[in-house]
Amino acid sequence: MKNLILLHGALGHTDVFQPYFEKLSGRFNIHTLLFSGHGSAKIPENGITIEKYTQELTDYIEKKNLQEVHVFGHSMGGYVALCYALRHPEAVHSVMTLGTKFDWTEQQALQESKMLNPDVIAEKVPKYAALLESQHGLKWKQLLPAIAEMMISLGKNPPLKDHVLNSMQVPVQIMVGDQDQMVTLEESIAVYRNIPNARFAVLPDTKHPMEKVRPDLLLNIMKDFWDFN
Repeated sequence: MKNLILLHGALGHTDVFQPYFEKLSGRFNIHTLLFSGHGSAKIPENGITIEKYTQELTDYIEKKNLQEVHVFGHSMGGYVALCYALRHPEAVHSVMTLGTKFDWTEQQALQESKMLNPDVIAEKVPKYAALLESQHGLKWKQLLPAIAEMMISLGKNPPLKDHVLNSMQVPVQIMVGDQDQMVTLEESIAVYRNIPNARFAVLPDTKHPMEKVRPDLLLNIMKDFWDFN
C-alpha cells in the first residue's frame, strides 16, 4: 500500500488530522510527523529552520524505509514537503499543500513574527493561548519566538524561489482557502504557475487554521488528485 505523510503547520499538531484517518487509511498507510518543538518534542538548542524540518522529514522517511510516498502539508508543512520533493524527487510521488505561504520577504516576516508575542497572545487571545498550552505544554511560550526566528530566516533567504520551483519533478496540488488571512490567492496562483505539473484549487468558505477546514471538502480534492473513492 502507498504511504501518505501528513505534515502539520507551525504551532500546529498531528491531532488536527484525526478527522481524515478513517477515510484515508483505506487507501494509504498513514504517517504523521511531529516537528521538533511541537507537542512533546523538545525545541532544538540551535533553533528552528525550514532546513531542519526538511531534514527531519528526510530522516523519518529513511528510518522507516518508506516507498511510494505521498505528502500532504498544511501551511509550513506544505513548505517543508515541497523542499523535500525538490531535494529527493525519486523518493516522493506527489505533494499536496494547503494554506502554505510562499511570498516571504524580510519585512513581511518581521511583521508576521511580531504577532507571535506569547505575552500579548496570553492577554489578548486567551483561548488560543490555552490551545497552544494543551498541544505543546508550558514550553509554548518558548516555541513562539523560535517560530518567529524561523519566519525571519525565511524572509531573508526563502528556499522556494521561482527558478527552483520550475525544476519540480513531481505532481503538486496547491490549495488555499478563500478566507485565508495569512496566504493570498495571488501568491498561491503564482507558485502553481511556476510548477510544471501542478494543479490549483480554492476551498470556499475556508480560513487558514487546519481545524477550520471542512474534512469532506478537502477529502474530495484528495480523492480527485490521488484518484481514489
